[in-house]
Amino acid sequence: MAKATRESFGETILEAAADNPRLVVLDADLSKSTMTQAFMKKYPARHLELGIAEQNMIGVAAGLALSGKVPVLASFACFLIGRLENIRISAAYNKTNMKLVGTHAGIGIGEDGTSQMGLEDMAAMRALPNMVVLQPADHEETRQAVYWMLAHEGPVYLRLTRQKMADLHGPDYKWGFNKIDVVFEPAKKPAKYLATIVASGGPVPHAVSAAKELEKKGFAVRVANASTLSPFDGEAVARFAKDSQRLVTVEDHNVNGGLGSAVCEAACERGAPVPVVRLGLREFAESATPEELYEKYGLTAAAVAEACLKNLG
Repeated sequence: MAKATRESFGETILEAAADNPRLVVLDADLSKSTMTQAFMKKYPARHLELGIAEQNMIGVAAGLALSGKVPVLASFACFLIGRLENIRISAAYNKTNMKLVGTHAGIGIGEDGTSQMGLEDMAAMRALPNMVVLQPADHEETRQAVYWMLAHEGPVYLRLTRQKMADLHGPDYKWGFNKIDVVFEPAKKPAKYLATIVASGGPVPHAVSAAKELEKKGFAVRVANASTLSPFDGEAVARFAKDSQRLVTVEDHNVNGGLGSAVCEAACERGAPVPVVRLGLREFAESATPEELYEKYGLTAAAVAEACLKNLG
């Protein structure tokens, strides 16, 4: 059943709270949007409403973490990243056990427009030492990533969607930290793939659709899902490069500093002899429906398929 990853997050922290009395949740006047309202109603003594003050929320969370709690602080991705200096010192520098959750990531939020779109958050968080950056692509992956995040000792940034995400993984799926997993393979495995698409977050289902359409036309394309952005599974990128004519990255984020940069860095550092085509944002987006924005900024299945085929020798 399609579900926004913010919804999956809200359900999972409510479930996890029963066996984790140290878990506390902090909000910045957005509990209805970040899906923490159910937690607030069931555990009012373990929920703190800080108002429209993310800067203060980060400081309070740091104090709670240093007191032995496991604070989960939630807001829109763009609002959290606006407090980068506080995150840099209070969370990353001090290796504080804080769990930062940025919802409404990317242009997939639609009509709310540029001021609400987190498009640089992964780049900023990836630049911070000690900060784990996660972006799950469906319900099951989110559920397992949240449980891992709560058990991990140290700062984590979790990036979530507003839009509903199709199920990619079944209940038998085992999520692995810092492991890029293949979510689509053509029925007939080739000696050389036309392309390997490495996607993350919102556009992952579009990447799968693109590969399936290309398979109908006789092209073999593999799709890999990168749910851990920092650290990054560069060895998987090197493996993909060995049997692919090109790598195509797809992300609902600026290509600079996000997934596209991570793949290019990994490929370059390991001497991968293939070109990398980066799909993502290179400018501020406009206000429109999510579908219209994905069309305009080249994140649809058709655009991904075109990137796999373009300029083939």
